[in-house]
Amino acid sequence: MPDQAGTSGPQVEARATRLLVLPGDGIGPEIVGAALDVLREADRVFGLGLTFETAAIGFDSLKSAGATITDEVVAQAKQADGVILGPVSHNDYPPVAQGGLNPSGELRRRLDLFANIRPARSRAGLPPRCGGDIDLVIVRENTEGFYADRSMHAGPGEFMPTPDVAIAVRKITREGCERIVEAAFSIAARRRRKVTVVHKANVLRLSDGFFLDCARRVAARHPDIACEERLVDAMAALLIREPGQFDVIVTTNMFGDILSDEASEIAGSLGIAASLNAGHHFAVAQAQHGSAPDIAGRDLANPTSLIESAAMLLAWLNERGRGEKFAAASRRILNALDAAIAAPDRRTRDLGGPLGTKAFTAQVIAGLVEERRVAE
Repeated sequence: MPDQAGTSGPQVEARATRLLVLPGDGIGPEIVGAALDVLREADRVFGLGLTFETAAIGFDSLKSAGATITDEVVAQAKQADGVILGPVSHNDYPPVAQGGLNPSGELRRRLDLFANIRPARSRAGLPPRCGGDIDLVIVRENTEGFYADRSMHAGPGEFMPTPDVAIAVRKITREGCERIVEAAFSIAARRRRKVTVVHKANVLRLSDGFFLDCARRVAARHPDIACEERLVDAMAALLIREPGQFDVIVTTNMFGDILSDEASEIAGSLGIAASLNAGHHFAVAQAQHGSAPDIAGRDLANPTSLIESAAMLLAWLNERGRGEKFAAASRRILNALDAAIAAPDRRTRDLGGPLGTKAFTAQVIAGLVEERRVAE
């Protein structure tokens, strides 16, 4: 995984790289379209051999197939080399019994995408919302914890035994803990060589105590990488006070979800928050934010999050043996995004600029072309 688990594998013979595109709900089709425009330009510049196949999820799928994600779409995801997933409005879906599955949760569970990699970094010209500059990666366990839609073999992980009692089950496994912490150390080995393990073992003594014990066992196998431990409430405060002291943060599902949103807002906005769901065999690029139905169809959405997530997917494909040109294309996209965001007159409205989705995407594509001319 790029800035994620694993190392570059052996190079494979050149062939088409098949990406499954799932537009989603709300602003999903707009920002997915923006990401595809950038990927097509990167394909033209670097000769990546990308092909795209589109399938319906969300409300479109519910209307046509009776479910917000079907078994056929999951099978397509398993056959693809990678997936581009647009935001979904799962809070507005009907109950699961009526087809209202969370596509994101289903893909994470059924493709075993155990690592949710969420970088947060300051960018030139865009000062942090508070505190100092930030440059870190949050490695979030993605398949268990308190998340009720992915922690059980059958049935949900929360229930109501009486009308007045609601109970949630938290699942923490040795396999889940050790592989997510190993992923964090793999990333840290290519960064500033420091891992921060975040927990609440002083209260959740069994489940977080178990997570912490597993993390310590993994850390002992990496004596050349610094490792520290922080309580989650202290971590939330330290991200505001002094985020620059952190490099790679690893934690359980819900804590990672919350802390990564906080870190991204400190860096500038959820609109620029990239995210990759990755496992040993599959990866899904997904914006960190939601579907924002209130601005859907108005050319207002900031596409940066999904464009950068797609760049992370290209880097992951390099590590799976697709070739160094995928890593080069990923870096070029990141540079083009940074150049566009650095200029106030080229930003989207959520960052104080004047541009809409399409105009901002055009600036990023122009940056790809310009950097190529400079390189030549």
